[in-house]
Order: sequence, then structure tokens, then C-alpha cells
Amino acid sequence: MNFVHLAELDLAGKRVFIRADLNVPLDADGTIADDSRIRASLPAIHLCLEAGAAVMITSHLGRPVEGALTPADSLAPVAACLGELLGRPVPLVPDWTDGDFSLQPGEVVLFENCRGNVGEKADDPRLAARIASFIDVYVNDAFGTAHRKECTLHALALAAPVTCAGPLMAGELEALGRALARPARPLAAIVAGAKVSTKLTILESLTDKVDVLVLGGGIANTFLAARGCEVGASLHEPDLVDAARRVERRLAERGGVVWLPEDVVIADRFAADADARICDSESVPAGWMILDIGPQSRDSLASTLARAGTIVWNGPVGVFEMGAFAAGTRRLAEAIAASPAYSIAGGGDTLAAIARFGVGERIDYISTGGGAFLEFLEGRELPAVAALRDRARPAGGLVEPTRRLEHEPETI
Repeated sequence: MNFVHLAELDLAGKRVFIRADLNVPLDADGTIADDSRIRASLPAIHLCLEAGAAVMITSHLGRPVEGALTPADSLAPVAACLGELLGRPVPLVPDWTDGDFSLQPGEVVLFENCRGNVGEKADDPRLAARIASFIDVYVNDAFGTAHRKECTLHALALAAPVTCAGPLMAGELEALGRALARPARPLAAIVAGAKVSTKLTILESLTDKVDVLVLGGGIANTFLAARGCEVGASLHEPDLVDAARRVERRLAERGGVVWLPEDVVIADRFAADADARICDSESVPAGWMILDIGPQSRDSLASTLARAGTIVWNGPVGVFEMGAFAAGTRRLAEAIAASPAYSIAGGGDTLAAIARFGVGERIDYISTGGGAFLEFLEGRELPAVAALRDRARPAGGLVEPTRRLEHEPETI
């Protein structure tokens, strides 16, 4: 699968439209609580400005009502933050879909919340055509929303004179392609979460790819129950034990294995100050619940990951937010960081664990996507990525590609 890369293009004097992911968390008073997504968008912006382009940026923020933006929906805090980071004014343009604004090469503006435009969520081709009429180059640098089929992510990519992937999008696709399409073996995937039902399609897809499937949380509990273990009051889904057996059987047929804990940390209630004990994972007492993996399991997991060639990580193996049940996820994070394997991690809880245990600099790639990361793991084709693929051929004489992405992703 080919993609045109932003760095391939002659951008001098061009009007470049960047669809970024600037959906930052805001405090109650409207202050940005975490600007990491804004910082992640800077390389594309710098590249365009340094090339002499006129730069237009937009993003969604929250879930506004189309045609009825409120002050709480505004990208004004993002514009201010961008201006500080870029060291130049970044005007916020409120009504922009008809191109009625002033912009010169070397300047940058931020278009107001794109989800406020009527037709955005419906992927309206008429809206896309209006926007495409005043741009020369469309850049998708928003992997985190690549699973959404919305106008500025999909229809506009198909309508623009030239369409390309920004450095953040390209980096995500290269990392995922390396981890899942052409992995160094053994490939180990850590999948954890509350319910098998929410990640069953991911688990089924991974049975065709991985050598070791490491399970944690309520998912692991359901698989333990499927093996006939007593899991007490642990979160699990009894109606999905057959599905769990099917996943384990399919993986075994390929010569792969499901890793489950041999000992666990249990508690008499779900609380930070609960009575906590260690017991064998096969016989959790009635009324007690599994909240972390035990010391033997931590050693076993670390040993497994030390032998891996590629590691994909999505989810903690315990309730790491509570100190009494954080040891398993801490050991997992440290084991991934210490492993010689190529490692990629994604998902909200995973990123929180990485930040808490300070291993971010030792993970090879940390995905900015949540839903997009999970849907890629499921093997779904992401609409925004499909549009980039469909527009890979140069158009309008603006592009003479000299290279393609080093690791071209494949559908899994």
C-alpha cells in the first residue's frame, strides 16, 4: 500500500490544509490540561511553513452540534497554545468553509472546530468540494481519528487536488506496519481490558498473527474460567467462555500460546485499602476478586517478553491506579522497556501506565490513536487510510514522489 508523504511535495507558495488531531482535554475553566497532541502536530506545520506554504489547520474538539458551536466547543485555547509553541500569531478563523479569509505564504491560521460544520459527520462530498476549491494540498496528520468517516478525514482527502500523509500519520502507519505486517518473531501481543466482548474481534484477528497472546484484566479472568479455574467474584463474562476457548484453540493450531497468570493478587473488595492476598490463579476463593497478577506471573511475563522480537501492548494487567495492585503493570511496563524487541503501545489506559511508570522513552513507538489503534489491530480498513491509499498517485503536477513509506501497512 502506497502513500504520498508530505515531505515529497513542492510546497512553495501552495495553500496547504492540515487535518490535525488537536482534540485536547480541557479543564473546567477551559484551560488545556495536556498539550501533547498539539506538540505532536508541530512537525507537519513547521515543514510546511519552512517550505513557504500558506498553512491552514483544523481539528475537531469534543462533540459539538453541527451548525451550533458554543464557546465551549471553540478551538480558541488551541489557537493560543499553537501560537505560543510556534512563536507567532495563529488567528482563529470562525467561518471558513467558503474560503473567505486572507492568508499569504509563510502564514498560518487555525480553522474553527470542523465538527461544527454541517455535513462533517455525514462525510458530505459537497462540503468537501467547497473546501477543496481553495486548497492546493490536503494533509492528513490525524491518525487518532483515522477510523472516522467524516468530511475532513475522508471526503476531502478524495476531493483535494493533492492528498498526502503528514509525518505523524506516516509514522503511525510505518510503526503499525512494522509491528503487525512484517514483525520480527516471536510476536507478542498484550491485550487487556474489562471485557472479552469489547475486544473479541481483536483477539480473533490476532490469533492469525501472534506467537504469544498475553491477556490481562477481566479478559484474562474469562479465559481462566474457560480453562476451568475458579475466579471467585472476579470480573469476567461466563457467557463468553466458549469464545475464549475458540480463540485459544485457533492460536494453538498455529503453534501459538495464550499467556495467563499462574498466581494472582486478590482482594475482598474493589478498593485501594482492601485486604489483599496472593493465591494460585486456579482457585480464587468465593467472594474474592483478581485485581493484579502475582509475583511468579510477573517473572514469567518478563521472561516471555525478553524473548520476543516484536511487542504490541494494549492494556494493563491489573488495577494499576491503586498502589496495592500496580506491581503487575509496573513489571509489564519495565519488561517491555527492557526487552530488545521492537515495541509499540497504544490505548488510553496503556498511555497512562507508560506515563505513571516512566518508560515512555524506552518504548519504540507510542501510538497517538485510541479507537484507530484498536481498529487497526482488529484488521479493519480505516477510512482515512483508505483515502490516502486511493490518492497515492500524483495529481495536478504538484507531486513527483521520490520515496514511499518504508514500512507499508497491510490489513491484518
